[in-house]
Amino acid sequence: MRAAWISDVHLGTRTSNAASLLQFLRDYDCDKLYVVGDLIDIWSLKRWRYWPQLHNDVIQKILRKARKGVPVIYIPGNHDEFVSTFAGAYGNISIQKNAIHKTADGRKILVVHGHELDTVVQNVKWLAYVGDIGYQFLLSLNPAINFVRRNFGLGYWSLSAYAKQRVKDAVNFIGEFEKAVARYAEKFSVDAVLCGHIHNAAQRQFDKCAYYNCGDWVESCTALIERYDGTIELVKYPPFVTSTRELEAVA
Repeated sequence: MRAAWISDVHLGTRTSNAASLLQFLRDYDCDKLYVVGDLIDIWSLKRWRYWPQLHNDVIQKILRKARKGVPVIYIPGNHDEFVSTFAGAYGNISIQKNAIHKTADGRKILVVHGHELDTVVQNVKWLAYVGDIGYQFLLSLNPAINFVRRNFGLGYWSLSAYAKQRVKDAVNFIGEFEKAVARYAEKFSVDAVLCGHIHNAAQRQFDKCAYYNCGDWVESCTALIERYDGTIELVKYPPFVTSTRELEAVA
């Protein structure tokens, strides 16, 4: 692949599907890798310490790609915002607020995490923290639910994703967020904008600006890739069950 974008891995949480991401990084060789924020969840690590070997493996895999000559552009999000204090180039790894990616067919894409356009994160941070705790609680119920579903021969299902899709305010927020990001991108005179943050993978067109969201590695397990003809595609991996025992078995 010519380029790949991943976001919202949330290493340091029990709900991170690090095993799925590790498999993606093994399966796809890319000329350039973008980490579009929230690779590490500092909010969660401040509440409780959780860092299994599998999360180390993801970091090591990214570093290994950089050592082999793949440029890695790391754009911090709101959960790993402290990384922005180290902005600069470190060999093949560059930490920066945003980036402009030029596709093989000549389009310019603004790459941002997206929290800059989230009014809750920017203006009512305490509410963002409370919302994150609630979201993590719903995520924590998924393994038990899916254990029961497997016993009945049913496939994977996410309670937190279902709740997010059913709550009207959440659906409205996603729609308004996408429009706001597309409008924000117009200031940079680009053809498209690519972000993460809301854990909702998408490809849409807003007037003259295309909108891409690479999703997350908590529920959707998705990434965006660019082929050598400039085509951008969404790649989806099956989420692994995220109990500690099963994560260690995968590793």
